[in-house]
Amino acid sequence: MSPDSTTPAPRESDPILSAGLEIARRWGQVSDADQLKVALNALEPELQREHEFRMKQLEQTGARDKRAHRLKMTSLIVGALVSIGMLTGGVYVAKDAWWLATLLCGPSLISMAVIIILRRHDAKAAKVVADAARRSNNAAAQANQQPPVV
Repeated sequence: MSPDSTTPAPRESDPILSAGLEIARRWGQVSDADQLKVALNALEPELQREHEFRMKQLEQTGARDKRAHRLKMTSLIVGALVSIGMLTGGVYVAKDAWWLATLLCGPSLISMAVIIILRRHDAKAAKVVADAARRSNNAAAQANQQPPVV
Protein backbone atom coordinates (compact mmCIF):
# COMPACT_ATOMS: atom_id res chain seq x y z
CA MET A 1 0.00 0.00 0.00
CA SER A 2 1.18 3.49 -0.79
CA PRO A 3 1.52 5.69 2.28
CA ASP A 4 -0.39 8.58 0.68
CA SER A 5 -3.44 6.68 -0.68
CA THR A 6 -5.58 3.62 -0.15
CA THR A 7 -4.87 2.07 -3.56
CA PRO A 8 -2.28 -0.70 -3.63
CA ALA A 9 1.07 -0.02 -5.27
CA PRO A 10 1.32 -1.58 -8.73
CA ARG A 11 3.43 -4.73 -8.98
CA GLU A 12 6.44 -4.28 -11.20
CA SER A 13 6.52 -7.94 -12.22
CA ASP A 14 3.13 -7.90 -13.96
CA PRO A 15 2.89 -5.11 -16.54
CA ILE A 16 -0.80 -5.65 -17.28
CA LEU A 17 -1.85 -5.54 -13.65
CA SER A 18 0.30 -2.50 -12.95
CA ALA A 19 -1.09 -0.73 -16.04
CA GLY A 20 -4.64 -1.53 -14.96
CA LEU A 21 -4.05 -0.28 -11.45
CA GLU A 22 -2.44 2.87 -12.80
CA ILE A 23 -5.46 3.55 -15.02
CA ALA A 24 -7.82 2.91 -12.10
CA ARG A 25 -5.84 5.26 -9.84
CA ARG A 26 -5.96 8.05 -12.44
CA TRP A 27 -9.70 7.59 -13.01
CA GLY A 28 -10.25 7.66 -9.27
CA GLN A 29 -8.49 10.98 -8.97
CA VAL A 30 -10.44 12.77 -11.72
CA SER A 31 -13.93 11.27 -11.41
CA ASP A 32 -16.40 9.75 -9.02
CA ALA A 33 -16.86 6.10 -8.05
CA ASP A 34 -19.45 5.30 -10.76
CA GLN A 35 -17.09 6.26 -13.55
CA LEU A 36 -14.32 4.26 -11.87
CA LYS A 37 -16.58 1.22 -11.76
CA VAL A 38 -17.35 1.61 -15.48
CA ALA A 39 -13.62 1.88 -16.26
CA LEU A 40 -12.81 -1.24 -14.23
CA ASN A 41 -15.64 -3.18 -15.87
CA ALA A 42 -14.26 -2.21 -19.27
CA LEU A 43 -10.77 -3.36 -18.24
CA GLU A 44 -11.94 -6.74 -16.91
CA PRO A 45 -12.42 -8.52 -20.29
CA GLU A 46 -8.94 -7.51 -21.41
CA LEU A 47 -7.42 -8.92 -18.23
CA GLN A 48 -9.35 -12.17 -18.70
CA ARG A 49 -8.14 -12.51 -22.30
CA GLU A 50 -4.55 -11.94 -21.23
CA HIS A 51 -4.90 -14.51 -18.46
CA GLU A 52 -6.33 -17.12 -20.86
CA PHE A 53 -3.56 -16.40 -23.36
CA ARG A 54 -0.86 -16.89 -20.73
CA MET A 55 -2.44 -20.10 -19.48
CA LYS A 56 -2.53 -21.54 -23.02
CA GLN A 57 1.08 -20.51 -23.54
CA LEU A 58 2.10 -22.34 -20.36
CA GLU A 59 0.18 -25.45 -21.43
CA GLN A 60 1.84 -25.45 -24.84
CA THR A 61 5.27 -24.97 -23.32
CA GLY A 62 4.66 -27.85 -20.92
CA ALA A 63 3.49 -30.14 -23.74
CA ARG A 64 6.52 -29.20 -25.86
CA ASP A 65 8.87 -29.94 -22.97
CA LYS A 66 7.21 -33.31 -22.37
CA ARG A 67 7.60 -34.28 -26.04
CA ALA A 68 11.27 -33.25 -26.07
CA HIS A 69 11.94 -35.23 -22.89
CA ARG A 70 10.16 -38.30 -24.28
CA LEU A 71 12.20 -38.09 -27.50
CA LYS A 72 15.48 -37.82 -25.60
CA MET A 73 14.66 -40.73 -23.31
CA THR A 74 13.54 -42.89 -26.23
CA SER A 75 16.75 -42.10 -28.09
CA LEU A 76 18.79 -42.99 -25.02
CA ILE A 77 17.04 -46.34 -24.56
CA VAL A 78 17.18 -47.28 -28.25
CA GLY A 79 20.84 -46.26 -28.46
CA ALA A 80 21.71 -48.32 -25.41
CA LEU A 81 19.87 -51.39 -26.72
CA VAL A 82 21.45 -51.14 -30.17
CA SER A 83 24.91 -50.66 -28.63
CA ILE A 84 24.49 -53.70 -26.38
CA GLY A 85 23.22 -55.71 -29.35
CA MET A 86 26.19 -54.70 -31.49
CA LEU A 87 28.65 -55.57 -28.73
CA THR A 88 26.98 -58.92 -28.10
CA GLY A 89 26.92 -59.73 -31.81
CA GLY A 90 30.55 -58.68 -32.19
CA VAL A 91 31.69 -60.93 -29.36
CA TYR A 92 29.58 -63.82 -30.66
CA VAL A 93 31.02 -63.71 -34.21
CA ALA A 94 34.59 -62.78 -33.23
CA LYS A 95 35.97 -66.32 -33.55
CA ASP A 96 34.47 -67.03 -36.98
CA ALA A 97 34.33 -63.60 -38.67
CA TRP A 98 36.92 -61.25 -37.27
CA TRP A 99 36.10 -58.58 -39.85
CA LEU A 100 32.45 -58.52 -38.75
CA ALA A 101 33.50 -58.29 -35.12
CA THR A 102 35.67 -55.24 -35.86
CA LEU A 103 32.73 -53.62 -37.65
CA LEU A 104 30.29 -54.32 -34.82
CA CYS A 105 32.58 -53.48 -31.90
CA GLY A 106 34.82 -50.87 -33.46
CA PRO A 107 34.53 -47.18 -34.10
CA SER A 108 31.22 -47.63 -35.93
CA LEU A 109 29.66 -48.50 -32.57
CA ILE A 110 30.78 -45.18 -31.15
CA SER A 111 29.62 -43.18 -34.16
CA MET A 112 26.24 -44.93 -34.14
CA ALA A 113 25.80 -44.13 -30.45
CA VAL A 114 26.69 -40.48 -31.05
CA ILE A 115 24.16 -40.20 -33.86
CA ILE A 116 21.30 -41.97 -32.07
CA ILE A 117 21.81 -40.81 -28.50
CA LEU A 118 23.28 -37.33 -28.92
CA ARG A 119 21.51 -36.61 -32.23
CA ARG A 120 24.66 -35.08 -33.65
CA HIS A 121 26.45 -35.76 -36.91
CA ASP A 122 29.69 -34.18 -38.00
CA ALA A 123 31.46 -34.74 -41.31
CA LYS A 124 34.89 -34.49 -39.71
CA ALA A 125 33.93 -37.05 -37.05
CA ALA A 126 32.66 -39.39 -39.78
CA LYS A 127 36.03 -39.20 -41.56
CA VAL A 128 37.86 -39.93 -38.30
CA VAL A 129 35.61 -42.93 -37.61
CA ALA A 130 36.11 -44.27 -41.14
CA ASP A 131 39.88 -43.94 -40.78
CA ALA A 132 39.81 -45.65 -37.37
CA ALA A 133 37.64 -48.47 -38.75
CA ARG A 134 40.08 -48.97 -41.63
CA ARG A 135 43.05 -49.12 -39.25
CA SER A 136 41.30 -51.53 -36.87
CA ASN A 137 40.29 -53.75 -39.78
CA ASN A 138 43.87 -53.79 -41.09
CA ALA A 139 45.23 -54.61 -37.63
CA ALA A 140 42.75 -57.42 -37.15
CA ALA A 141 43.57 -58.81 -40.61
CA GLN A 142 47.28 -58.90 -39.79
CA ALA A 143 46.65 -60.55 -36.43
CA ASN A 144 44.51 -63.29 -38.00
CA GLN A 145 46.87 -64.22 -40.86
CA GLN A 146 48.01 -67.79 -40.85
CA PRO A 147 51.74 -68.30 -40.45
CA PRO A 148 53.48 -69.53 -43.60
CA VAL A 149 53.80 -73.28 -43.92
CA VAL A 150 57.35 -74.48 -44.23
